Amino acid sequence: MQRRTILFVLNTDTPDAQISQAAEAAARDESHLVCLLLGQASALPVYAYGGSPYGGMTIPDNWNETIVAAQNVQKARVDAIEALLAKSRTSGDIQSALCVATDVKHHVSRLARVSDEAFLDASLRDTPDVMREAVAGVLFHSPIGLRLNGSVAQKAARVFVAWNSSEAAATAVHAALPYLKEADEVVIGCFDPVMTPVQDGQDPGVDVAKWLSHHGCNVTVSQYPSGGRELGASIQERAAETGADLIVMGAYGHARMIQTVLGGTTRTMIEQADVPLLLAH
Repeated sequence: MQRRTILFVLNTDTPDAQISQAAEAAARDESHLVCLLLGQASALPVYAYGGSPYGGMTIPDNWNETIVAAQNVQKARVDAIEALLAKSRTSGDIQSALCVATDVKHHVSRLARVSDEAFLDASLRDTPDVMREAVAGVLFHSPIGLRLNGSVAQKAARVFVAWNSSEAAATAVHAALPYLKEADEVVIGCFDPVMTPVQDGQDPGVDVAKWLSHHGCNVTVSQYPSGGRELGASIQERAAETGADLIVMGAYGHARMIQTVLGGTTRTMIEQADVPLLLAH
């Protein structure tokens, strides 16, 4: 896992300890740490006036002061993070984005495209719109894997791979390969596999297990019936049974619009905050 670039997406509420831990892990693994500090800029208010059904834009008298105050808070946090990175003597830098939520994915994706992996700090969960856009920026606008929960520094002794032979699942396994190669055990879990040549094959999971074995991974394959339960809950339950430190899975294997309306396994897994997760699309 050496010489990789890790994108660490955080906000002003991310604890110093989390940042220092990430920096120390990057120094240990000889990785480069890029910290993206997201700050929420206030949208310009729109008011209805004069009895018109249409909104009109008026700038509040204190608007400039509001912007300057937000910029000062952001700058102070940037300086503090720079000091933490310098103290850890790691290879790293800090990027700043003070923007409305809808622009978050553009800032995240720009840096994700030139990184090897992205990690979102748990503090982003306090702003669901920012969290959602940051996830979209990595999964839909970059080629890398996304990690959630735990910490940047966290290792995985046992990894559970939710496998279904899809392109998304394969992308996730490739993104997770550094963790899989370091793990003591990798469990390939196939849920309700369709054993046909055009679906999961006659031996679901065996093909990816063989490939990982060639990389030196210690791999076992298990097939599970969901019993009609929601797949996300089944994955979490089976991963817990194996003592997994990390779950790897493909994200949004079906059309995103369908999953947005119906929820889907990906949303279930993103919303859970207990088990470290690596996703890729």
